Amino acid sequence: MGQYAPVSSFIHATCDENIARAPGPSVRAGHPNLVLLTTILASSLAFVDGSVVNVGLHAIQMALGAQSDTLQWVINIYLLPLTALLLLGGAAGDRFGRKRLLIIGTALFALASAVCAVAPNASWLLLGRMVQGIGAGILLPNSLAILGETFSGEQRGRAIGTWAAMSAVAGALGPVLGGWLIDLAGWRAIFVLNLPLALAAIALAVYAVHEAPAGQKHVPLDLVGGALVTIGLVLVTSALTIGTGSSGWTIQAIIALTAGCGLMLVFVRFEEVRGERAMMPLALFASRSFIGLTLLTFFLYAALGGLLVVLPYTLITAMNYSAVAAGASLLPLPLVIALASPFMGGLAGRTGARWPLAIGAFVVAGGFVLFLRMDPGGSYWSSILPAVLIVAIGMACAAAPLTTAVLGAVDSAHTGSASGFNSAVSRLGGVIATALVGVILGATGGELLFNVHIAAIAGAVIACAASLSAFVLVSPEN
Repeated sequence: MGQYAPVSSFIHATCDENIARAPGPSVRAGHPNLVLLTTILASSLAFVDGSVVNVGLHAIQMALGAQSDTLQWVINIYLLPLTALLLLGGAAGDRFGRKRLLIIGTALFALASAVCAVAPNASWLLLGRMVQGIGAGILLPNSLAILGETFSGEQRGRAIGTWAAMSAVAGALGPVLGGWLIDLAGWRAIFVLNLPLALAAIALAVYAVHEAPAGQKHVPLDLVGGALVTIGLVLVTSALTIGTGSSGWTIQAIIALTAGCGLMLVFVRFEEVRGERAMMPLALFASRSFIGLTLLTFFLYAALGGLLVVLPYTLITAMNYSAVAAGASLLPLPLVIALASPFMGGLAGRTGARWPLAIGAFVVAGGFVLFLRMDPGGSYWSSILPAVLIVAIGMACAAAPLTTAVLGAVDSAHTGSASGFNSAVSRLGGVIATALVGVILGATGGELLFNVHIAAIAGAVIACAASLSAFVLVSPEN
């Protein structure tokens, strides 16, 4: 979760909703509104958990005596399996049944949440977080696919709009609720909160969700590809975490980075051999616009992912904010995106996505520059809020056009793969960003603020790279 979840819940929802929009079989549901409620509850589990964990990093550090690299893994050990399984989850649902996998994923998530809630040390917490990521990677794509197949035509648009609106509500209220729980009852309460949500989602799924026709369930799974990309990402992330931490670039870190990059190259070659049966068909990259959108997604969400980890941690440790105040500090982000995205989506429909994407990412870079004004004695209203608002405006410009541009950049045979891949890439950006912030999480006092300012400059540069990717590679007609 290189992200600050329920805030990032809505931000990632703009990528994830294309999974629901992708063409698929239609299922007649006796209780479509209950199906919609099921998908909202289930996906909220995958979204919500990261949020509170970001706000709770300082409390976890104090309670368990965790080092900075452990805090990075509390985030990334959740995001890594979620990122990898997003590419496999849809195909697994086609083969084994989306309802079945939704229930299994949700139950697994609930069990892992209970483990996190009672974890006696950091090792048990990391184990629980990893299993949470696996459960989220199973339930999220199948939840969204169920939403897409239950509704069609205009009803599908309304259902997806309702789902996105509820994500916006979670994005606005989740961080504050999570911070309040941490201040009131401690960090373990944020994991206990998942249990009633998961039980309600399972009960609704059993009652209301119907399976797709049997003829849809014979899609071969790319298990080898999934294993290659997962192990490769783990090795690369481990290397970056070690290299940017107190140990520096040891021989183990260099070996891990080399091996991880090698496995990623093997993965690409393996996907080329599998062709259309691959979890990541290389035919997607025949589209120059899709390449540009992929780069923009990676860079933009990497910059944002780093911000959503570093800012609440810094506010709590260096500026003496409470957890609830740190959670509330980012409220403008989901609210501005929710309010402005419909307008930006309509504008992109008239002008094309290229300029809104390029300008939006450039505005995000400007917001990062404003974070250079942060200092321990500064007011939230003068030193934090303006930067958050500018980042939010830039994200609003880019988020809505991105969802439609991804589907428009590939042919109809690849819309499902393209939407799943784009959603995974948005989280991968957060994984890499979180692996690089160890030097910040390990600092204190003036050194912490100095490192945060360096990170703000890096975020601005990365957001500019996202803008350039859209401007150079995305077709004006896209």
